[in-house]
Amino acid sequence: MSGVSSARSRSRGNQVMTLARTLPALAISAILAISASPAHRAIADTNLRGAGSTFSAALYNQWIENYHREHPAVSITYDAVGSGEGVRRFVAGAVDFGASDVVLSDREAAQISRGAVMVPSTAGMVVLAYNLPGMRGELRLPRDVYPGVLSGQIRYWDDPRIRQANPGLDLPHRDIVIVARRDGSGTTFALTSHLAAMSQGWREQGLGVGKLVEWPSATMLASGNEGVASRIKISEGSIGYVEFGFAKRLGLPVALLQNRAGKFVAPNETTGRAALADAAAKTPVELNQSIVDPSGADAYPIVTFSWLLLYRDYAEPGRAAAVRDFVGWGLSSGQSFGEKIGYLPLPGDVAASGVQALGSVRQ
Repeated sequence: MSGVSSARSRSRGNQVMTLARTLPALAISAILAISASPAHRAIADTNLRGAGSTFSAALYNQWIENYHREHPAVSITYDAVGSGEGVRRFVAGAVDFGASDVVLSDREAAQISRGAVMVPSTAGMVVLAYNLPGMRGELRLPRDVYPGVLSGQIRYWDDPRIRQANPGLDLPHRDIVIVARRDGSGTTFALTSHLAAMSQGWREQGLGVGKLVEWPSATMLASGNEGVASRIKISEGSIGYVEFGFAKRLGLPVALLQNRAGKFVAPNETTGRAALADAAAKTPVELNQSIVDPSGADAYPIVTFSWLLLYRDYAEPGRAAAVRDFVGWGLSSGQSFGEKIGYLPLPGDVAASGVQALGSVRQ
């Protein structure tokens, strides 16, 4: 990835921060500037409330715990209610910050009189976790197969199309049970964006792209990434989509997906970083919230950025200072907590863009 940051400019008047091009070194100097400011030194006894993405919730909880240890005067609570509900609360002014795996739409941004600043916070992989007791070996799902599985067109685990890709596996003749999100979800948006980009069958079937889509009638629905992962864990014959860390924590096996280059890849730090690098090389001008179908040879096919949603104007200077400091800490010290639990640290230039965006939160 080059040292120049990408910019996502949306025509929203003064409501949404333009992520300007910048150098990774700016991240360090900007964080130091924020930390040295009078507002930073004045932070005291502040309670912050956030809500949104379950995709990134495990990382945000790590941030909150460790930041509070270093800054005991600042207490932060975070409700993992899904990107859709998080955006709703942010637009309504019911929280100090929101979290979403989908950037604000023009319509949503227009409703925020205080202005909105979108800061990239982390990236992660959407995996297909499954429950097939007694099956040994890695399950491979080709590009022309897993869209059909998730759309309900491929109904049995021993379907010839799955067998052909897995000649050494003892696949059972049993129904494939899809587990999906009940709530408005950035994870759903990232997955369906990928499926619509790479599968004509998905597009023709009309399941669409969004935080909420109409899944096949027999689909099991659950709330949050944790809810989907837990449902897969107790449901034999099931398959569903979750952020990688949730599958890891519950010990769920995940499918190797065939990427655009034709290679079957497992989700890990190497394949995730390859997707981020590929996307940056192909779209240097625009920082996308979802990396819908990267072309790199080693790239994992479903990767998304996650965002923190901040107000441009806070009624209390101390609250603005606390938000800036917490998010700035997350973009620097906080990035190291993500790798251990399945997230992908932001590339340096993306983190620098986030730090620059923080400069538009007024104090």
